[in-house]
Amino acid sequence: MLLEGKRIAIFNVANKRSIAWAIAKALDAQGAELIVGYQNERTEDAVLALTGQLNRAPAAVVPCDVVVPEQIEAVQEAVAEKVGKIHGLVHSLAYAPRSALKNPYLFTEREDFLTTLEVSTYSLVALTRAFMPLFADEASVITITFYGAEKVMPNYNVMGVAKAALEASVRYLACDLGQAGVRVNAISSGPINTLAARGVEGFQGFLEIHRQKAPLKRSVEPREVGDAAVFLASDLSRAITGQVIYVDAGYQIMGV
Repeated sequence: MLLEGKRIAIFNVANKRSIAWAIAKALDAQGAELIVGYQNERTEDAVLALTGQLNRAPAAVVPCDVVVPEQIEAVQEAVAEKVGKIHGLVHSLAYAPRSALKNPYLFTEREDFLTTLEVSTYSLVALTRAFMPLFADEASVITITFYGAEKVMPNYNVMGVAKAALEASVRYLACDLGQAGVRVNAISSGPINTLAARGVEGFQGFLEIHRQKAPLKRSVEPREVGDAAVFLASDLSRAITGQVIYVDAGYQIMGV
């Protein structure tokens, strides 16, 4: 029970296949009390049903559309009122319009670029700033990235640029928050067959390449990302900040 007594907020759970839900289950299994975010009314019922499967009822289940600043402010106020101090924040948010993933990066429209960066990158900054007054000593902030931040992945396009900016944000936030004892890290997950990943054309082919090339000769399970999040949320990682932790069966080390 590595997280017994810790309260951790996670934004946003979308469905049972999402990485956020795998992380939520892993944190819950290790004793954490969760604050679960969801985007809007379309996902509310599904998320409420999922939280009923946790070992303990969440401290709060709250709507949070990160492109609406007033909602981030409202979430912070709700958590402060219902929960008080929190010990961790998990940021598992990413979105790009389908056209921006389908078309070559060269033809990314300005509006699509700004939307992708706002949801996938800036939301980490906005949420971290909002919850900063609520962080307990040695709190942990965790976000989810992908190897497409470093190398070109076919059809990943503007999302790769957003993930690169996300990883840079992790380092700058780690520097800003270090004096307060808050650490900030990212998990770079191997490809996982989520509903969001299926929106990337050719994803299944890349998944097979990953299985062939990764040293462990297999893909990554969502629960393995959850286990890494448990480590980063726990006191076992108290001297680790500003890092990208690879949970990808070793794919990142390979040159060919």
